Amino acid sequence: MTILINLLMAVQIASTVILLTLVALQTTKSEGLSGTIGGKMTSTFRGKPGKDELFSIWTQRVAIAFFVCTLAVYVVRTKLGQ
Repeated sequence: MTILINLLMAVQIASTVILLTLVALQTTKSEGLSGTIGGKMTSTFRGKPGKDELFSIWTQRVAIAFFVCTLAVYVVRTKLGQ
């Protein structure tokens, strides 16, 4: 069981780092003052239009994996009494 806990915690730490990276890479919805003045025109020069949607989908998947790993670590540790 110790191997299982260590494996789950490794996946949890990896998903945390990936989740933080994905959130940092996403653009904001309002984009501050430049989004207010320039509108959507400034965001078209950042690359493919589907990049933000892809980041959003992967953020949701990694967040679910993080939640499941956290719940699994809790359940396994509770059953072992650690």
